[in-house]
Order: sequence, then C-alpha cells, then structure tokens
Amino acid sequence: MTEFIQQLFNGLSLGSIYALIALGYTMIYGILRFINFAHGDVFMVGAFSGYYLAMVFGFTSSSGIVSILIALGILICSMFICSVLGFTIEKLAYKPLRSAPKLTILITAIGVSLFLEYTGQLVFGADPKSFPTLIENTPALNLSGAVIGTVPVVVLVTALVLMYVLRLVVMKTKIGTAMRALSYNQTAASLMGININKVISFTFIIGSSLAAAAGMLYGLNYPSIDPLMGILPGIKAFVAAVLGGIGNIPGAALGGMIIGLLETFVVGYISPAYRDAIAFGILILILLFKPTGILGTKEIEKV
Repeated sequence: MTEFIQQLFNGLSLGSIYALIALGYTMIYGILRFINFAHGDVFMVGAFSGYYLAMVFGFTSSSGIVSILIALGILICSMFICSVLGFTIEKLAYKPLRSAPKLTILITAIGVSLFLEYTGQLVFGADPKSFPTLIENTPALNLSGAVIGTVPVVVLVTALVLMYVLRLVVMKTKIGTAMRALSYNQTAASLMGININKVISFTFIIGSSLAAAAGMLYGLNYPSIDPLMGILPGIKAFVAAVLGGIGNIPGAALGGMIIGLLETFVVGYISPAYRDAIAFGILILILLFKPTGILGTKEIEKV
C-alpha cells in the first residue's frame, strides 16, 4: 500500500504536467481545428526561461515559503515570456494561413516546431542542463508510511490551481464566452460582433502560458532539460488531449491525469522500457474504439 500511494502521487504529479500541455492543444484545436505541433517546444522554452531566470537572479536553492515565492515569481515570468512567444507564432506563422487548407497549416506547425528545436540548440546549446533546485525536496506529507516530497506537492497543487483559473476564465469572463462561441461557430460569432483575431491571439497566449508553467514544473520534478525535451511530453500531451476528447477542456485535464498515472504505474510495476509505449498504445486503442475520446462528442460534418 505504501508503494501504491507513492506511485499514485507521482502519477498525479506527472499527469498534471501533461494536462497543462494538453490544455493548450485542445483549446487551439477547439477554435481553429488544427493541431499546433509546436506547442511541445513552447513547453521547452518555458523550462529554459525558468532556468535562465534563476541564473540571472543568482538563485540556486532555499527552503520554506521563501523558495516557493521565488519559484512562483520565476514561474510567472516564464509564463509571460512564452505568452509573447505564442502570440508571435500565431501572428507570423498561423494567421496568414487561416484560409489555407488544413494540411498547409499542419506542415507549417511542424516547421515551427523544428525551428524552435534547432534554434534552441543554437542558443541554449545541445547539451542537457541541470535545472536549479528552486525548492528543496524535503518530506511534506506522510500517507500510510508513504513519504511525499515538497516538489511533487508543489507541482500538483500549482497545476490544479492553474487549471481552476483557466476554467474560471473560460466559463466566467467575456473573453471566455467569446472563446466558447468561436469554438461552436466562427462565422456566427463574427456576425455577433466578436473580434476573432483578438480571441484567437488570447487563446494562443493562454495555451502558451500553460505550456511554460508545465515546463517549469517539469524542470522542478525532473531536473534535466535540453532543447529536444518537448518532443515526447508534447506527443504524450497530444495523446492525452485525444484520450479526453480533443477540443474538450475538462477532457484534456482528465486525459493528462490518466496518461500520467498509467505511465507511472507501468514503470513502477511492469518495466521502465514501456514508459513511452503506453501513450502510443492508448492512442491506437482510443482511435479504434472511441475516436471522440472520453468526454468528446460526435460532430456532423457537411460534405
């Protein structure tokens, strides 16, 4: 039972990171109906933003509430940097192609992804870097003998707070109402006076901010980062979005948690060799048996 609780908490911590990335995928798909494959690399930029901000401020490690507050400040700065990056990508790469075929946009997204990866290698260096210990991983919880460290607790709580804030934005604000209207019918939303360009830009800003937060939390949990680190987490988060129902925000969060838990339990109880295979296996199964995902709904397309 002790090991199970430990693995459960580790899985929730990892799943919350996947959920934050998956939310960016699903929001952009919900409005523009395409997969932003550069999203995983925004996650990478978020991790490196946190790394260099910690270096600039000369912060290495601390303990207690001070370290958490400093880490929170670095997190907010990283989210701002990536929100600007997401805004720029949308304006320069995707906005000119809104009326283009979906395949053209998909190829562009892959090109943006490769550009960020190789630019990252040029700017940051190709060698892995050790993420600063912003928060000491001291024992925080003792659940039936299972000792949970401070870092997994901070990662899980931060991710849950961000997901709750996103839900408030989407459900309780005017811009959130506009996002939901756009996801249902872009033409009708435009006729009702909604500024489509503003809403799409805001969606990219929010999605990129969440990816940056995921990158920071990933760096805290797995302190080794490199310019290609966004590839696998990005793919797994995409699988999570498909599993939960692509375009469905609660579904993306649920899918991320499920992928994180399954991956952790497979590593802990079967073999680490299947860590990455589990996500692709789930993708195949979900496409075969429930293509709309767990919380997704069927859509009728006119031809």
